[in-house]
Amino acid sequence: MRQQRLVIMLKEPVAGRVKTRLGADIGMTNAAWWFRHQTSQLLRNLGGDPRWQLILAVSPDIALHSRTWPSHFRRIAQGRGDLGARMTQVLETAWQGPTIIIGGDIPGITTQIINAAFKKLRAKEIVFGPAKDGGFWLVGAKGGSAPLPKNLFKNVRWSSEFALQDSLAALKQANIGFADTLQDIDRAADLRHL
Repeated sequence: MRQQRLVIMLKEPVAGRVKTRLGADIGMTNAAWWFRHQTSQLLRNLGGDPRWQLILAVSPDIALHSRTWPSHFRRIAQGRGDLGARMTQVLETAWQGPTIIIGGDIPGITTQIINAAFKKLRAKEIVFGPAKDGGFWLVGAKGGSAPLPKNLFKNVRWSSEFALQDSLAALKQANIGFADTLQDIDRAADLRHL
């Protein structure tokens, strides 16, 4: 079986540059603090699983050498562009086998949920993990000889309740599966629902 790759998209947790919608509610320093601790817990929970190689896709690109995250994880730069362009670049960089991308702001992620998503990729070209707000917290692609769909992430209204709907509309011919629906954290109200 080809090596499975789990990529976590992370911004360096600097106040005013990360979780700005949450920061508008609770303060930028508090939002950066929450994100730093959330991602630390996520890396502890997912980083030691032998079923996949964990890769950190970091932003800004100069954060490749940041001491924020443990040094033993492989790191790649997210690059430039909107979220869709950066995720496409990450998928193309890790394209030798099944690859799943997640964000760092989803407290409900477990190794069981990630493993189930990888299992879905055995039969599907693309897998999405819907978020409760209409977006998605996970996207995975089969990789290898299966080409990346050309319309992936075209005309998506990011940071809106239409992000998943728009992504699916661009993939009309793709064989799509779905992982569990989880809550991402964008606002203070999302924290209260935890």
